[in-house]
Amino acid sequence: MIYVALSDTTTRRLTFYLAMEEYVARRLDAQDYFFMWQVEPTVIFGRNQLIENEVNLDYCKAHGINTYRRKSGGGCVYADMDNIMFSYITPDDNVNLTFARYIDMVVQTLRKLGIDASASGRNDVMIGERKVSGNAFYHIPGRSIVHGTMLYSTDMKNMVGAITPNDAKLLSKGIQSVRQHVTTLKEHITMDIEDFKLFVRENICDSEITLDAQAIAHIEEIEKEYLTTEFIYGNNPRYNITKRGRIEGTGDFEIRLEMKNDVIKDINVMGDFFLVGDIGKGIVNALKNRRLDRETIDKALPDRLDDIILNLKREDFIELLTK
Repeated sequence: MIYVALSDTTTRRLTFYLAMEEYVARRLDAQDYFFMWQVEPTVIFGRNQLIENEVNLDYCKAHGINTYRRKSGGGCVYADMDNIMFSYITPDDNVNLTFARYIDMVVQTLRKLGIDASASGRNDVMIGERKVSGNAFYHIPGRSIVHGTMLYSTDMKNMVGAITPNDAKLLSKGIQSVRQHVTTLKEHITMDIEDFKLFVRENICDSEITLDAQAIAHIEEIEKEYLTTEFIYGNNPRYNITKRGRIEGTGDFEIRLEMKNDVIKDINVMGDFFLVGDIGKGIVNALKNRRLDRETIDKALPDRLDDIILNLKREDFIELLTK
């Protein structure tokens, strides 16, 4: 594994590091790469999420918390300088193997420190019964990009307030709930954050490259897309019908439908699921101009949906759409 370093130690916006992942994936040789980064208080929401459903924008504005969208699926995440972000780029296209290999790599690194770490659910790393890391992924041609959190410590009030209603009672209850379900490395090790980062680097990577000023300039060009209003907020169009539900093992869904005479004229599938294929071609285009009934939907959809959305069973999606 090759560690990717920068030629300076400036703390940059989250969008820079997302663009850095793309730069590594698109421009460096087809090998496995890894790097770590930290950001000032920021909320990152998934590719398929509606910002108004996930982020308390008033709280974020009042507390100086940045808000950005990423290209991977999954749920909303709060990060600050006490939270370390991991990035892993590999030429392997097999989603399940890539994700499993990355999660196992993180788990085994924590176990070397005597931490009772394990993998759980779709994308989490646990210490005992509590979550310490959540992870997500996406593809570009010929590469897979996996990134995730590692909670060394964090501001629990901001973590809860940035993604829940800004009500004092709800905020208090939310913090209590988070503390019951989330843990931090600081609760389990005496090592400080910089020593922990060095330990991870030495245990995961066996060589290093440093990106120079020219590479950083290329990354900043890629970053511009992440900073556009269109990318951050999306069109968020209004639809006549909204279907909401959770499919276990896959994620939460919000499906917005624009209808005319019981025919689907447009469809927007949002949620914290993980995309592994082309949702536009495979689901959206397949359902446009189709009647919203079980028989028609069943005929219109491709035989397999888990090639488009990770772990999605066809019957579960049809049930959600037509209930």
